[in-house]
Amino acid sequence: MLDYQKEFIQYALDCGVLKFGEFQLKSGRKSPYFFNTGLFNTGARLGRLGRFYAQSLIESSIHVDMLYGPAYKGIPLVSTASIAYSQLKQDIPYAFNRKEAKDHGEGGVIVGSPLQGKVLILDDVITAGTSVRESVEIIGKMNATPAGVLIALDRQEKGENDKSAVQEVSERFNMPIISIISLAQIIEFLELSDNSAEQLEIIKTYRLQYGV
Repeated sequence: MLDYQKEFIQYALDCGVLKFGEFQLKSGRKSPYFFNTGLFNTGARLGRLGRFYAQSLIESSIHVDMLYGPAYKGIPLVSTASIAYSQLKQDIPYAFNRKEAKDHGEGGVIVGSPLQGKVLILDDVITAGTSVRESVEIIGKMNATPAGVLIALDRQEKGENDKSAVQEVSERFNMPIISIISLAQIIEFLELSDNSAEQLEIIKTYRLQYGV
């Protein structure tokens, strides 16, 4: 676990984005933790989140020409990440889509820079992969190349089979999925923390049952 990942987990805890307890998921599973990037909901919080996304991209060494955020969650993510990346490394174009095409003014479904070259998709998490599939289709129609996906958290959890949603999406579209943190790193963080023994054992048990 790198320093910025440790820092991100602590920051997510401080903001209430990462919580421990018992949470009902859409899948019906009861998870011992919950992660909600929607709670990075102030200018300062969003600005700092962008730096974590940018640091993850830099650390990955993946070459991309621009960033893309699927509406709606991806819009603030791609905006703040592109600003942070320009401050940490170099200026980079970004774009996001409209849910409905605009037939006046500049028109179209894309706002921002034209989609071209190798495009990195930004999202918060991957569950069913619907957002990624739609993004890949949009990028392809613009004759650009989807180069990968960058998310905040990889839950490393089985979907309908023995593979995780992240693994399934990576294989389906033949592109890398990178994340700021994963469940394994949350576990590592708890192992290094005081007074986390009970939470740690519960999460480890959950991972043995549902993890990949």
